[in-house]
Amino acid sequence: MHTPMTITEKILASHAGRDAVSPGELIDVEVDLALANDITAPLAIRVFEELEAGEVFDSEKIALVPDHFIPNKDILSAEQSKVMREFALRHHIKHYFEWGDTGIEHVILPEKGLVLPGDLVIGADSHTCTYGALGAFSTGVGSTDLGAIMATGRIWLKVPGTLRVVYKGRLRPWVGGKDLILFTLGLLGVDGATYKALEFSGEAVKGLSMAQRFTMANMAVEAGAKNGIFEPDDLTRDYVALRTRRQGTDFKSDVDASYERTVTIDVGEIEPQVAVPHSPDNARPISSIEKTRIDQVFIGSCTNGRLEDLQVAAQIFQGRSVAQGMRLIIIPGSAQIYKTAVAEGLILTLLEAGAVIGPPCCGPCLGGHMGVLAQGERALSTTNRNFPGRMGHPGSEVYLAGPAVAAASAVLGRIGSPDEL
Repeated sequence: MHTPMTITEKILASHAGRDAVSPGELIDVEVDLALANDITAPLAIRVFEELEAGEVFDSEKIALVPDHFIPNKDILSAEQSKVMREFALRHHIKHYFEWGDTGIEHVILPEKGLVLPGDLVIGADSHTCTYGALGAFSTGVGSTDLGAIMATGRIWLKVPGTLRVVYKGRLRPWVGGKDLILFTLGLLGVDGATYKALEFSGEAVKGLSMAQRFTMANMAVEAGAKNGIFEPDDLTRDYVALRTRRQGTDFKSDVDASYERTVTIDVGEIEPQVAVPHSPDNARPISSIEKTRIDQVFIGSCTNGRLEDLQVAAQIFQGRSVAQGMRLIIIPGSAQIYKTAVAEGLILTLLEAGAVIGPPCCGPCLGGHMGVLAQGERALSTTNRNFPGRMGHPGSEVYLAGPAVAAASAVLGRIGSPDEL
């Protein structure tokens, strides 16, 4: 008997060795890729060692990516990196990335062809949901769970119900994936999709580049979602084919699949968005934002540190420079993106505009290093969170936007639109 299922349900069923699953069921699934970074790996490694498993479940299905405090900012971060490096060498972890080859985990894993459509990926980082852009089921867990996965290759999951968002119409100029997801968060709220699969569909998203899809899937967790997901199409298949010979599995939601809720959005009505402090769902159209003076602009992170984001920024900075008294920090998401940006002349354009370019890492996003805010300072950032103290002092403020608004604001010295230039 045919049981109609969503794409998320189909991927989970296939990894549980079952014909069908339904929302609310607890299932035991096989993991295709387990991921940890320099902050979350050390605790996962301790748990793994307490289990006395001896060997990891599969040295080719674990990815360890130092990215949060790289290059190490202090003794503590150096010690954490050391724990990770020694574990990777001891267990012959194939996908462990040293500095010249590392970058932001959620940027480099797809870039290196490690995630395919239909995969089940679990990472000890909340933004693991990024890989849903490829038509994979991916979600974040705590380090304890990840330690157990490294030993067993399996995890218990509750099948999420699905909330479908249908995007129709044509995008306005300067509007991209970041604006769509901020607008969606404004509609749903930070708990509007708690433990749901957020399925992005409609003709408007079919026209989005992979970079924009990664941005949207990345921020699904900001609505409380278990995962964000797009159905794979020709664009997905082309992206993957350039990066790996392995074959993925394209799952699609059945026409008669059951959704908990469907939300339809006309993208033609969306202008560039800004999330004001102190929550990603405080999204406002740029036209309603007062001329807010800012101290720092950051373009980068697992949300907007891709080549396309740097291209958008460079286009706006061409022949212009950063406003007096403004700090502009730009961090490419990976070594590959950095190299391409140098080859395309983007880095020179950005440097001439007055930017500081950082090595591929998470940098200021989490208030880690390379751009921490002082008390009373305001930043406009292309990152994914703007909670109090997220990028530094609890008395600082963070506004979120896409690379176009970020670049324009750096030139204007206040929050503003590219149209003003």
